[in-house]
Amino acid sequence: MVEGTAELVPMLQQLDIDYRDNAKRLFDRSASTAMQPCLWRELRDEPVIPGVASHALCADLLVLGQHDAADPMTVGVPPDFVPSVLLNSGRPALVLPYVDTCATFGQDILIAWKPTRESAHAVSAAIPFLQRTKRIHLTIAEEQGAIAEHDADALEDFLRLHGVQAPLLRHSSVPSEAPGEGLLSLAADVGADLLVMGCYSHSRARERVLGGASRTLLTSMTLPVLMAH
Repeated sequence: MVEGTAELVPMLQQLDIDYRDNAKRLFDRSASTAMQPCLWRELRDEPVIPGVASHALCADLLVLGQHDAADPMTVGVPPDFVPSVLLNSGRPALVLPYVDTCATFGQDILIAWKPTRESAHAVSAAIPFLQRTKRIHLTIAEEQGAIAEHDADALEDFLRLHGVQAPLLRHSSVPSEAPGEGLLSLAADVGADLLVMGCYSHSRARERVLGGASRTLLTSMTLPVLMAH
C-alpha cells in the first residue's frame, strides 16, 4: 500500500456505504409507487463482473451506464464492465451515455440491422419501445439492392406482427470501414434518441475483443443504445 493512503481506506469504505444507502433509499421510494413488484439485490464478496452477470441472468433488460474514466465514482469498476456483463450474461442491456445529449427517449429509434442472432435478439428486446415510438429508422449493414430490401421487408413484417405501427424509414448502409462512426453520424442526422443493435465479439488468443462498431459505440456513444449479444 502506498505510504499515506492507509488512512483513506476507512473513509472510502464509509463513502461506499453512504452511496449504497442513498441508492437503496431511492429504490425504496420508487418501488413504493411502482406498478410491478421490485426486488433489491446487491453484491457481497463476489467479483464485480461475474456477480452482476449472475444476477443479470434473471433479468429481462439491464440498464447500465457508459464507463466514464474521469468520474471518481467509477473507481473499482472495470473499464470493460458493460461489454463483459453483456457477453457473460447474454441478456440485453440499455446502455446510457454519461453525457446526456437527448431531450427525449424512444421517439425516434434507429435500428442497425444485420441478419444475425445478435441483431434479432436486440430487436426482440426493443419491442416494448418500438411499440410506443413515433418513427423507426432502419439501416442494414453491408447489404445493398434486392437483398437489403428483402431483409427490410422481413423485419417490417416481424415488427407489424408484434404490434409496431410506427412508420419505418429506410436509410443507406453506413460505411463498412467505420461502422461505429457511421451509426453515430446517422443517428445525429435523423434525430434518433435510441439506437438498437447487436453486440459482437471475436475471440483472439483467449481474449474477448469487441467488434468495431460495438467498441466505438461504447466508448463514444452520444445516445442511449439497446444492445444484445
